[in-house]
Amino acid sequence: METVLVHLPGSPMDGPDVKGRSLSLFPGQKARFGRGIPECPVDVALRDPAVPRLAGEILAVDVHWQLSNLSTGCSLLVENPEGGGEFIRVPPRRLAAPIPFEFSRVVLATSGGSLGFQVFAPCHSHLDAAGVGTDRGAVTKTPFALDLNATYFKVLVALCEPRLRDVSSAWVPSTASVVARLRPHPEHRDLTTGAVDFHIDYLAGTKLRLRSPGRGAAGLSWKRETLVSTALRFGLVEEEHLSLLPVRGVAARSPLKERNATTERSTRPAEAGRRRHVR
Repeated sequence: METVLVHLPGSPMDGPDVKGRSLSLFPGQKARFGRGIPECPVDVALRDPAVPRLAGEILAVDVHWQLSNLSTGCSLLVENPEGGGEFIRVPPRRLAAPIPFEFSRVVLATSGGSLGFQVFAPCHSHLDAAGVGTDRGAVTKTPFALDLNATYFKVLVALCEPRLRDVSSAWVPSTASVVARLRPHPEHRDLTTGAVDFHIDYLAGTKLRLRSPGRGAAGLSWKRETLVSTALRFGLVEEEHLSLLPVRGVAARSPLKERNATTERSTRPAEAGRRRHVR
């Protein structure tokens, strides 16, 4: 019988010797969390004055878990760290909200930012497609046929990167930012803003078939924003795809600059020898 694992990292308020702890819940068991007081004990203590005394309750179910918000004025946020920005907001007094993520982070807003803990659910069960008998009739078309090796897909990954790395980020890179991000790649040293704009148009019009929001949509801005939201919503771009991008912090160098640098290095010893001879 699988369990739901609640992991609470150590807090500076608990002292330097207090390490994180984990709590296992079998199906049907509950765990309450909040600031807690002697009259209202909790299983997971979050020691912050902005956290309600009784903030919420976790109920372990067979293959998932449910979250109840027991506060009257604070929302609970459940993030999926592996889902590229996926989250669920549980409003105050909402009971037994099903959480579909295998790995989650429950987040509560505090006066100094946020506070949270992690919840690990049992592994999801998947249907064995080989035994379904769906090989009859017309072949099902793929709604989004994307080539992971194509330049347009790397452009899409670069657009989604800020939100994949930080779920709270609302920034969508500009065309110039995408060019700067991809140029360190050996295959894209000559990439231009015009080429990136073309790939954005191609993604929006042909691959993801986006529709313009109508009047007020400025240039490619709406396309970049809608591409990111659509790609992340349908799981077209995930954290594993970040490996397609160049390592961050590596500056782009054009072939001409590399040749000039090579020539400069090769002439330095001769120049140094001539200077020593003149002296």
